[in-house]
Amino acid sequence: MNVTRIFDILDYAHLNYAYKTDFLANKVNGTWKKYTSCDYFQEARNLSLGLLSLGFEKGDRIASISNNRPEWNFLDMAILQCGMVHVPIYPTLSEADYEYILSHCKPKLLVVSDNGLYQRLKCIAEKGLAPTQIVSFNEIAGLTHWREISQQGKEHASEQEPVLEQIRKSVQPDDLATLIYTSGTTGNPKGVMLSHNNIMSNVRGIQQVFDFNPNDSCLSFLPISHVFERTINYYFQLAGLSTYYAENLGTLTDNLKEVQPSVFIAVPRVLERIYDRIIGVGKDLKGIKRQIFFWAVNLGLHYQFHNQNSWVYRQKLKLADRLVFNKWRQAIGGRVRTLMVGGAALQERLMRVFNAAGIPVLEGYGMTETSPVIACNVFHSGKVMPGSVGQVLPGVQVKISDDGEIMVKGDSVMMGYYEDAEHTRDAFDADDWLHTGDIGNFVGEGYLKITDRKKEMFKLSSGKYVAPQVIENKFKESFFIEQLMVVGENEKFASALISPNFQFLHNWCTRHAVSYRDNKELIAHPKVIARFQREVNLMNKQLGQTEQVKRFRLVHEEWSTNTGELSPTLKLKRRFLFEKYDSVLKEIYSVQK
Repeated sequence: MNVTRIFDILDYAHLNYAYKTDFLANKVNGTWKKYTSCDYFQEARNLSLGLLSLGFEKGDRIASISNNRPEWNFLDMAILQCGMVHVPIYPTLSEADYEYILSHCKPKLLVVSDNGLYQRLKCIAEKGLAPTQIVSFNEIAGLTHWREISQQGKEHASEQEPVLEQIRKSVQPDDLATLIYTSGTTGNPKGVMLSHNNIMSNVRGIQQVFDFNPNDSCLSFLPISHVFERTINYYFQLAGLSTYYAENLGTLTDNLKEVQPSVFIAVPRVLERIYDRIIGVGKDLKGIKRQIFFWAVNLGLHYQFHNQNSWVYRQKLKLADRLVFNKWRQAIGGRVRTLMVGGAALQERLMRVFNAAGIPVLEGYGMTETSPVIACNVFHSGKVMPGSVGQVLPGVQVKISDDGEIMVKGDSVMMGYYEDAEHTRDAFDADDWLHTGDIGNFVGEGYLKITDRKKEMFKLSSGKYVAPQVIENKFKESFFIEQLMVVGENEKFASALISPNFQFLHNWCTRHAVSYRDNKELIAHPKVIARFQREVNLMNKQLGQTEQVKRFRLVHEEWSTNTGELSPTLKLKRRFLFEKYDSVLKEIYSVQK
């Protein structure tokens, strides 16, 4: 069958993968609850009929704020095959962001996953900034449960099924399917309008470069409200994979061992944390075991792609695999054949060492406005270049502008920003090329390399430009540093705010008899400052003179999505950080030296 609209995937899966007992699955009361593609088809259909019987119409907007779970998929397909618009929202946003998004898109209905989210959103609804009609996935006293809508759909099936079929036939590939709000790292979130064709064209491009099949399985833990997790989720459904939803990041290791997935998706910071934990285990080893562990790690850091490793190196790697790397694979389930990474720059060393360990880590690149994949590395075809985001996806066009900005055109490029004509105009040039805001260039055989964000680059008073992301990525290789923001626009030199890896720092303090009452006192301790200065000096040696961090200040807060310093994809929210640490930043440059 011809799959041109997102909900066509539902019919395709129903026809082709009915034999699968675990098409979708999640943990309920400690046990994996599994759904077949037939269950999926029927649950979505009942919900559609229920929504129509309640008076919702084609074109209505319905918002959801939820963790990853099969019910999200049921709701998503139910909304889309009714010709309605799904507005998925991250479950980790601030109340201010919720207020802005909900008042901006004005959904007719809001669906939340649990009582914690409901209590946060209840106040917003009472202010009139969110729909008063709220439905829940979990049972919450006083709220309509999603099963009630489904049951109503069953009861009114005879009268609503002809209506649903008529609507399904009327939905065109170029109709608006979803509003996805950007994470707002530089201001208020913008509602990206994506059509069925925008997303499905990207799915078709992904189909052409990856080779997953019904024998594969995926563990999903990045928010499905994020465009990459969502689009790849559609691809997995079309390819017949079993999709298991992780309970949370804290249970990720256990879930990986239980599910033994073929593939999972991460943002670089998650992969960095996995690597840090592995290295932490190595540091606790003693004697010859410790020496062997770090010999293997060092060997992996020198891994070369495209069969460029020497015969001697390959023999050493076989030994390292037997002694060390096979344990890494077992720790993530033992069957992973692709670990996709996107959302921010990946440290090249991680791509090398994980691939050496038999865990193919692939970096890709995209943005919400392009549905999202623009380019990706592909391991099984050998099209991989560390330090790049891979080759351009089929169906996508990319060019580099005169000032180095990456420009994109193709069917996956958004319809525009919702009710924001000014930003929509600014996003495109006269020939309809989309401005990505990223600086990059092509290297090798058509591999795209990202060097920085255009708006985040700044100029020192000397006239030299500084690309902060490159520096920040380098510094985060340190075990002492969890997050770092480089600053220095119009100043003589670059400086940085550093949020330490407090767990690692606390352990270091224990070993070095450093006493402190709390993190605020800890970051002011002379021994701690001196240790961070050594770390900064070490990292500076790997950077050019202009890029080096001349001064830094430690902060006692851990930066997170909940406290507002990081976006849901763990990117720095620079405007927020500049405002929060305004006095600290002024102090850095007021000190005479």
